[in-house]
Amino acid sequence: MMPLPTPSQTVGPFYGYALPFPGGGDLAGGGITVHGLVLDGAGEPIPDALLEFWQADASGSLRGAPGSLRRDPVTGAVVGRHGVDFTGFGRVSTDADGHWVLRTVPPGTGYISVCLFARGLLHHLFTRIYLRPAPFLDTFDRAETLLAVRERDGVYRWDLRLQGEKETVFLDFG
Repeated sequence: MMPLPTPSQTVGPFYGYALPFPGGGDLAGGGITVHGLVLDGAGEPIPDALLEFWQADASGSLRGAPGSLRRDPVTGAVVGRHGVDFTGFGRVSTDADGHWVLRTVPPGTGYISVCLFARGLLHHLFTRIYLRPAPFLDTFDRAETLLAVRERDGVYRWDLRLQGEKETVFLDFG
């Protein structure tokens, strides 16, 4: 008898159940907002993608505080972050229009790490969002796909494109 395929061996989405949590995109209040779309090769929004974010705090420290999620004392269900401790981790799903939002502090390292899970991907993809130009970004093609666009004070736009002419640069950590 053959074993049943696991989610990494089949095409999803499997991400809408239990993985997103209330306030998953609220890493810290009073800082910045980063938002955008996840787009497929035809430029169409992907309404069922899941993004995970990791980042340093404003001083550049990667030591996030654990345990900021609150649970309902009766049911044990996650009811959201308590909004005090900066954890350095967030998880959001895209809405029906492929849009996502992250609220955080400007990372002292200048970038936010991103992991994307989406339908049609058998393996998740890694990339980064740079909030300001970095010298090494000029050394490779399509580096502009990693740079967020400042829309106004405290608000940045960064669209993630899976394929096509403006395909986002994906990183290989293997």
